[in-house]
Amino acid sequence: MRKFSAVLMCLVLFGSLLAACGGGGGSKNAAGTGNGETAGPSGNGGSNAGTAGEAGDITQRKVTLKIHYPLPDETTLRKQEDDKIARFQAKYPNVTIIKDDWAYNVNEIGAKMASNEAPTFYNTWATEAQLLVERGWVADITELWNNWEYKDEINPVLQNQFIVDGKVYGITQNGYVTSTVINKKLLDEKGVAIPALDWTWDDMYNTAKGVADPKKGISGIAPMGKGNEAGWNWTNFLFEAGGDIQTTEGGKLTAVFNSEAGVKALDFYKKLRWEVNAIPQDWALGWGDAISSFKQGRTGMVIAGAFDVIQAALNEGGMKPEDVIAYPMPAAEKGGKHYGILGGNYLVINPNATKDEQEMAFRYITFDYFTDDALKSVEDTIKARKDEGKYYIPTPLEYFSDDSEYAAKVKAIYDKYDNVYKYDPQLFSLLEGKPEAQFGTQDYYATMSNVVQESFSKKDTDSKQQLDIAAKYVQENFFDKAPQQ
Repeated sequence: MRKFSAVLMCLVLFGSLLAACGGGGGSKNAAGTGNGETAGPSGNGGSNAGTAGEAGDITQRKVTLKIHYPLPDETTLRKQEDDKIARFQAKYPNVTIIKDDWAYNVNEIGAKMASNEAPTFYNTWATEAQLLVERGWVADITELWNNWEYKDEINPVLQNQFIVDGKVYGITQNGYVTSTVINKKLLDEKGVAIPALDWTWDDMYNTAKGVADPKKGISGIAPMGKGNEAGWNWTNFLFEAGGDIQTTEGGKLTAVFNSEAGVKALDFYKKLRWEVNAIPQDWALGWGDAISSFKQGRTGMVIAGAFDVIQAALNEGGMKPEDVIAYPMPAAEKGGKHYGILGGNYLVINPNATKDEQEMAFRYITFDYFTDDALKSVEDTIKARKDEGKYYIPTPLEYFSDDSEYAAKVKAIYDKYDNVYKYDPQLFSLLEGKPEAQFGTQDYYATMSNVVQESFSKKDTDSKQQLDIAAKYVQENFFDKAPQQ
């Protein structure tokens, strides 16, 4: 779900690393350059032509980059990006920077590329790799990647989403695996046992049943019930039941979520609603509504990126770290996979850019990765949070590998402060990220949101019939029109 990647992005560990926000399903699409300069033939403005004497050193040749710049309402991110631009140009005075706040949109990227108006690099999501590669809208940066000294310290779970057929097409910024966050204080008050981290649907069902107190406005779990969020939340259960959204064969996409696994997942939702009345009475909750319900102590569980929920609960809701526990998504059955949707933000380079522009774009993207300046930024932020009486919440999935030397340096900083939230180490061994659909993701989510709403509002609906109707609609209106075909 794009929205959740965006929120995570805006609150991620390294403020100085943030080059952009990919978000909201492409709902914000302000385009144009930040300083009014006109782009050149490659869409990146200016020329990188140099003299023969400059041929061996890219730092001696004029290069212009049209960079991915945060949206106008993202004032903090813009300030951070301006600081990065100043530091980058101090090291590379030969580089001219043009700011472009166009936000990636699958319906616009083709036109951007055809008209040479796309930035030198742009932000996109984990779902887009296959589409961008097949359409030729992203540069092969394998050579640049292989020459980068830190390539082996990058988080492989995230980076692998943009490695296609052995070639590298993007650089990870951060990511998430959808999780369940539990309000331990509320469970304790209700006398409900804390489930094991290696839990199941039955455990979730019993926990929700035990916590729910409809007369007092307390729900056992608050699944999202409106907007695309509703379909996004439900899809985690589809994955856990062994199902998929779509399959690809011979270039043709086929909707397959109307499977036995889909029926099982939808029936589980109905049990929470109709058997034990464990969801909110006003179940039409969007992403912000569900998280607000959690931080206000009105629900026992909520499903989202763990960072977002914990950040809101501790720093906005006044909850204590010991009362907020991040769980993997539950397995459908004991021994099953704890699948949660894997999402993230990536920066990719325009294939129409010149070789010099591509190399300098790569240097810009990775400029703050694995640096002492970034470590200092982390520590400064933790101290600032402490001075404000707030907690610092690490994101569960960073751009760097957990076993990297850099990760050890970050952990050493965390261990110095008592206002840094600590995840249970077992959580990371149980998280199982599964990527979203590679095309029509938001359209599918919107369709499934209608199914979820019908299931919550009407008793005794036929799950198989509901899913068959939804799959037929998605197939005819979206998957049959996929650009891969």
